[in-house]
Amino acid sequence: MVIAERPDVADPTVRPAADVAAALGVDASVGLSAAEAMARLVADGPNELRSKPPVPLWRKVLGEFKDPLVYLLLAAIVISLAAWVGEGMNGVPVDAIVIALIVLANAVIGLVQEARAADAVAALASMTAPVSSVLRDGRLAVVASRELVRGDVLNLTEGDSVGADARIVSATGLRVQEASLTGESDTTPKSCDVLPGPVAIGDRRNMVHRGTGVVQGVGRAVVTSTGMDTEMGAIAGLLDRTESEPSPLQLEIAKVSKALGLAVIGIALVVMAAIAAISGVQDAQDLVTILLMGVSLAVAAVPEGLPAILSLVLALGVRSMARRNAVMKNLHSVETLGSASVIGSDKTGTLTRNEMTLRTVMTPSGMVELSGVGYRPEGEVRVEPDGAATPADVLREASGVLVAGSLANNAQLVEEGGEWSIQGDPTEAAFLVGLGKLEGAAARVARYERVGEVPFTSQRKLMSVLGHDVEEGEDRLFVKCAPDVLLTRCTSVLVADGIVPLDEHHRRGMLDSVEKLSAEAFRTLGVAYRAVPPGSVADALDETAESELVLLGVVGIFDPPREEVRVAVAEAHRAGIRTVVITGDHPATALRIATDVGIVDPGARALTGLEIDELTDDQLAAVVDDVSVYARVAPEHKLRIVDALQHHGNVVAMTGDGVNDAPALKSADIGIAMGITGTEVTKEAATMILGDDNYATIVDAVRRGRVIFDNITKFLRYLLSSNLGEVATVFFGVVLAGVLGLEDASEPGTIVLPLLATQILWINLVTDSAPALAMGVDPEIDDVMARRPRRPTDRILDRAMWTRIGFIGIVMATVTLLSIDMFLPGGIIAGSDSLEVARTAGFTTLVLAQLFNAFNSRSDRTSGLRNLFTNRWLWAAVLLAVALQIAVVHLPFLQVAFGTASLDPAHWAVCVALASIVLWLEELMKLVRRVSDRRRRAAVHGS
Repeated sequence: MVIAERPDVADPTVRPAADVAAALGVDASVGLSAAEAMARLVADGPNELRSKPPVPLWRKVLGEFKDPLVYLLLAAIVISLAAWVGEGMNGVPVDAIVIALIVLANAVIGLVQEARAADAVAALASMTAPVSSVLRDGRLAVVASRELVRGDVLNLTEGDSVGADARIVSATGLRVQEASLTGESDTTPKSCDVLPGPVAIGDRRNMVHRGTGVVQGVGRAVVTSTGMDTEMGAIAGLLDRTESEPSPLQLEIAKVSKALGLAVIGIALVVMAAIAAISGVQDAQDLVTILLMGVSLAVAAVPEGLPAILSLVLALGVRSMARRNAVMKNLHSVETLGSASVIGSDKTGTLTRNEMTLRTVMTPSGMVELSGVGYRPEGEVRVEPDGAATPADVLREASGVLVAGSLANNAQLVEEGGEWSIQGDPTEAAFLVGLGKLEGAAARVARYERVGEVPFTSQRKLMSVLGHDVEEGEDRLFVKCAPDVLLTRCTSVLVADGIVPLDEHHRRGMLDSVEKLSAEAFRTLGVAYRAVPPGSVADALDETAESELVLLGVVGIFDPPREEVRVAVAEAHRAGIRTVVITGDHPATALRIATDVGIVDPGARALTGLEIDELTDDQLAAVVDDVSVYARVAPEHKLRIVDALQHHGNVVAMTGDGVNDAPALKSADIGIAMGITGTEVTKEAATMILGDDNYATIVDAVRRGRVIFDNITKFLRYLLSSNLGEVATVFFGVVLAGVLGLEDASEPGTIVLPLLATQILWINLVTDSAPALAMGVDPEIDDVMARRPRRPTDRILDRAMWTRIGFIGIVMATVTLLSIDMFLPGGIIAGSDSLEVARTAGFTTLVLAQLFNAFNSRSDRTSGLRNLFTNRWLWAAVLLAVALQIAVVHLPFLQVAFGTASLDPAHWAVCVALASIVLWLEELMKLVRRVSDRRRRAAVHGS
């Protein structure tokens, strides 16, 4: 039945959990129904903190005009209109209308770019949205945390991010990190006990709150508050005022734009002064012409749309990465990704398939091998007894191992429609699959009722479950963990004849079995138990009870390496990226997998967590360059390894999945969380989330990060060189006017401008945004993985790039002025056309030169003619610009607006030929660079 009214609970901390659940209209053992949850979601709204209200369209439109360069254009409109009024308002104020239309067009382009970037960022946010495990209709389900409602029953496990404020119903060893609310770094133990009265947030031991993280144990809690009603919602105003820091790339581009703006304003003032000094100012129209030229020159030279283009290119690139299972949480993290020099990777599921199959059970009396793959609990059983043991003895012991391992377990094996799947940890599920392959073993598990659990922690490295045998009335504590850890807690061993002391013979035999399995790339786990005397059940659920155990045996779980990883490791090595394995597994297992995928050569050494503990930070920093495999490590070791690698100047990408990996991921330059096995806390700490938990995806993401950064370099090179070409054309056109014959035939000796102000603005409108955006999504042109990682200190606009920008800009200005000179009477090359035709030819040549420059800018080494047709968006932008230029040259109303005259085919041929010089000269320069690179490489190899 759907509850119409909104359920409310007054101070749930002082009421029993059952009363709180009843008040919220929910059975804590079943949870809400899907229909009821939907009704409450509609009534209360999504479980979200209040965000800043969306900016209305009218404010976005006005925002496009809040730019100093736009202010200059608006001032130019006012000046033009004032001159038109002063001259008696004869005719139409063409200049003012054209400039106004260009301002509006730029505003529209800016709005579209920002909207697309916002949409892309929103899509990325939805990919990284947190999720919660809840009980719905009596079954566990994973839902987006924004869909949580009052009365939902949260299922809490280690690594979960708490999605809403909730009253704890049950808890076993539950501890929560509440620093985000209380500021206290220590974890808080939780229970379902009723509090005697209202207390501060940090003392609410029977509540969990939104934004905190479960670091240990398990529990269930019923949601009492969502959204702005949560404790986190009460301080949401502080979050609204938090501003994000600009990235290094943003800072560099802002600095360049500012410096370029100041330089261009200086040049514009010089040009304006030169025109005024040489030609004089006869009337108001002359003054308007000079002012419009100065303003237009400043506006055209500064790429004011650069920040919007940068954001959009990053957003589109990151969305493309997300479609390939690499989700970047922050757009500007791409800068760091392309600089990665070390990838610290876990083994299980990242280098391997995460297809955990329990293949071998080693017992004191022999070995049992199980066949079969996947999660279907079917397969053949092969028994190899040792010494005088019988196959029946070995099977009985192996059954005890799998029964104990299946009881010390939180995974579930589920069959639906003949298909088997798991819920929970794949390693734990491997016990359940193996259990089904031994006849009668599952029935032994069914005899036990679960009494309680001592959860796994990274410090203890083991977990225990207390079970009650309903048939025999006995209680037993079942324990599983790494064999070397387990053996330190065992004093006896179960053999065919019964329980005997764990002597050196049995200990050595078990360790030899572990070494053998580990050398064959098996993951090993030991299993033990302890009988719990009557009346001491409560004491058994304590860490101190995990001692004086009876060893049952060891299992070998095989997880084969991913086939694509070896290729990815080689590709990373080619790109100058070192791969380091950091795992909690046995050293032999880690070395075998690392060797199989090509990370280390045979005979390499592994450094264990115990060995790391014996090293000082300086000693560890001295060995990390030589060690690529770290085994039996705890999360705190990961943090030390990251710091040691960074000490050598490495940019470190580090993977993690457990809650205690969060500090290492935050410390790493690029924290990478597992999307499948990773906890919510880890995902929040990371900068990138792997959708498939695959190492190869990391390497592919680095490649794509480098491509994105290359594309940013491309459109920067294109925009800055093209804008410099415009500035140089006007500047040298004025300075060399007498040489070029740029003078008014009706007033000899009067200098005229090579380009009109409206023509410069037209070039800025037609050739800037569309080609730059197209280059932002350019496919890989250069082999980005053939170069060393980019250092964080490297500037994107270095001296070499500025040299190329200057070279191309001067070439553009030269061919533009040459085309004007060719058609004008007098000058260096005598022509016979009018000033309007010559200026239109120069105008067209400059537009076409910038379009040729778009193909130049795709690489500073590779020929622009290579991969010529791989970017359809660039061709679309170029063809659109050509069509618009033809229109502005030949349509009468645009001729009036932009001061152009029609060109015949001969004129067009000359314009195209001269403009293409930009391409051919840059092709020659690229050839020189490639030859120089080959000689340098040959010299290095020869030495």
